Formats: sequence, structure tokens, C-alpha cells
Amino acid sequence: TASVLMNGKVLVAGGNTDSAELYDPVTGCWNMTGSMKYKRFLHTASVLFNGKVLVVGGMGSDQNAELYDPSTCQWTETENLHYARNYHTATVLNDGRVLVVGGPAKSAEIYNPSTGHWTPTGELNETRTLHAASILKNGKVLIMGGYNEAVFYVTSAELYDPSTNSWNKTGNPIVPGLFRKIEIG
Repeated sequence: TASVLMNGKVLVAGGNTDSAELYDPVTGCWNMTGSMKYKRFLHTASVLFNGKVLVVGGMGSDQNAELYDPSTCQWTETENLHYARNYHTATVLNDGRVLVVGGPAKSAEIYNPSTGHWTPTGELNETRTLHAASILKNGKVLIMGGYNEAVFYVTSAELYDPSTNSWNKTGNPIVPGLFRKIEIG
């Protein structure tokens, strides 16, 4: 993953390794910056409102998450997730919490940076992996496409409403063929 930090540097983490590097666009230089607790790939990384980076799941560490603190260049573990995650999405909500969806499951959960705890949000209507997630202006999160447990593309979309902690189906994409069957392996 590559995450632009608040100081403008880019944190690059994982890739079937526990290493992390910082790229400084001003100098064009790369520097090592501490090691994660776990080797990871197919994980997500989210820059939090406090400037820390939340790294979640991925192959090899699918139920673990950790935080990178740019001010100290240190990694610390968070509480474990409730479900294993890879090929998932992570979306920073308007209130600073992080919604983690799918991978491969019907489940979703939220990380609260204030408490350091994960809370399940209930089940999606469809099992999803390799899907897309977008936060909307109204604070809801649109989840679309992806693949189910049989590795067939999912042609539906659904909305997560953080104010009610609920999932609701929404209209299907007009061109479902945009989501193709692939080999996951």
C-alpha cells in the first residue's frame, strides 16, 4: 500500500514483507521506517484524522491490524479484528472511524481510533471480496461489485449508513459486465 501522510511523505508498507519505507517527494529519497509486526500483502492502509496510518488484514496477517505513527516512526498493534480480512476495503468515515468491509465475507466492522476497539456492523446483503467502496457526501458508504465466495462477480450495490449502523441494497450498476470473473489463487 502507499499512503500520503500529512507531512507529504508517502508510506509504502507490505508486499509479502514486514518492511515499510518512506518516500520524500522533496528530496526524492527513500528511507526505511521501522518494521510492521506482521508480513502483509492484499491489506489496506488508511490515514486517520490524527495522522497515524491504520494497516488492516491481508494475507499472512488477516485478522490483525496495526498503527504507524509518523511522529515516532513506530508500529503498534491494535486489538484483533473480529473476522479475517483480505481483498477487503477500508473507508475512513466522516467521524474518523474506519469501516472495513468484506474480504471474503458478508461481514463488516468499524475501528474507532479513540478507543482502539473494533465493532461489528452487521452483515452485508452479499458476500464481497475485491469490491469497491466510496464514501458519499451524506456520509454513507457505497459498496459495489466484487466477487462472492464462488468467485462470481456480484452485480449488486449496497449502502452502509453509519448513523443507523445499517446496510441497505441500492440499485444495481447499469453495466454489470464491468465486473469480470477472475482467478484468485
